[in-house]
Amino acid sequence: MEPMTLGLLILGLTVLLILLRMPVGTAMFLCGAAGFVYVVGSVEVLLAWTKNVTYARLSNFDLIVIPMFIMMGQFATHGGLSRALFRFVNAVLGRFRGGVAVATIGACAGFASVCGSSLATAATMGQVALPEMRQRGYSPGLATGAVAAGGTLGILIPPSVPLVIYAILTGESIGKLFIAAIVPAIIAVIGYMLVVMLVVSRNPQAGPAGVPAALVEILRSFIGVLPVAVVFLVVILSIYRGWASPTEASAVEVFACGLIAALSGELKPAGFLQCLLGTAEATVMIFVILLGADMLNAALALTNMTHQIADIIVSSGVTPIMIILGMLLIYIVLGCVMESMAIIMLTVPLFFPIVVQLDLFGLSPQEKSLWFGILALTVVEIGLITPPVGMNVFVVNKMARDVSLMETYRGVLPFLISDLLRIALLVAVPALSLILVKTM
Repeated sequence: MEPMTLGLLILGLTVLLILLRMPVGTAMFLCGAAGFVYVVGSVEVLLAWTKNVTYARLSNFDLIVIPMFIMMGQFATHGGLSRALFRFVNAVLGRFRGGVAVATIGACAGFASVCGSSLATAATMGQVALPEMRQRGYSPGLATGAVAAGGTLGILIPPSVPLVIYAILTGESIGKLFIAAIVPAIIAVIGYMLVVMLVVSRNPQAGPAGVPAALVEILRSFIGVLPVAVVFLVVILSIYRGWASPTEASAVEVFACGLIAALSGELKPAGFLQCLLGTAEATVMIFVILLGADMLNAALALTNMTHQIADIIVSSGVTPIMIILGMLLIYIVLGCVMESMAIIMLTVPLFFPIVVQLDLFGLSPQEKSLWFGILALTVVEIGLITPPVGMNVFVVNKMARDVSLMETYRGVLPFLISDLLRIALLVAVPALSLILVKTM
């Protein structure tokens, strides 16, 4: 069998098994192992390679960041941080028409800064924001749409587990990726807030104005989020200024968030055990996917498919920007049927070698790596609210059982338009992703 044909067969079978709901790590590992044995012709070589790569992957010190960020999100979820964030933002913005929905977007952004998971952000903030919007008479579509869209911010706002995975797959700096994500994340938050304002300007009944909060209530709610805000700023600045590595900073932030949650009285012993269990389960899942991706990438490397495709595309005469747009279109299509982590693991090893060879706006290889990483994460983020899968939509719709799935999808449509405009802006102006990296 021709190497290119074998590589495409391995990749196609992997995608098919994932679509058939086989666990992502298992599908990658099985298809990669079968292809490896087919090319090498020896099971013993496969076992020896597996032993070595498993140790090499899991002994990587940078991987400690993943369980640290996951545990930080667990402490934030079980420690009542979501309620404190929503209470403060709602006290400031709830008086305006559509203010609770805008507050939901702001609270999602704040929660994402200490959680790093889009599904956890949507699920946690939905429990807090949906009852409030239902009580104030918000339209079901706007209420569920704002929570589902706001939840997608968890994948982009630092600290982000998918950004860490991208850094590990490409050998990029985690700290620089975090810096590069700041401006696109701010644009995302502002875009979502503008969507809410446009919706309520066209239909004032979709988001009625609330009663203004007293100054005492605003100050009291601000004090509730101040400790976590200070911890986040100190830790993030320590990464950006080079005072600590992301691994060291994440350990400090986990300890601080856990201590704040315990002192607030929100984190009970049972909740602490749930945090540990949830962290262990999520970490093992991600590590298994990483090992599966290593196996799949090894098999594809033996077929030399990746480099052949890169050479064909680069020498095809197609303009680099059209190649990037084609990749983004593939991300959008895959996002409709696959989970975001699986998309990153599956596509980055294939797309990254192509991107670094393209002549894009005169960018250096590292600048292209950072820019494409933010761009890919932004597009993958769309898959969380696009049909027919839209994991965030399903999570939010499960909490709002009186709202039909179609109504929720109609509610997220304006936010999807905002996402597409943001992607176009990031493609056209790479400096938005790189300006802070160059200046800090």
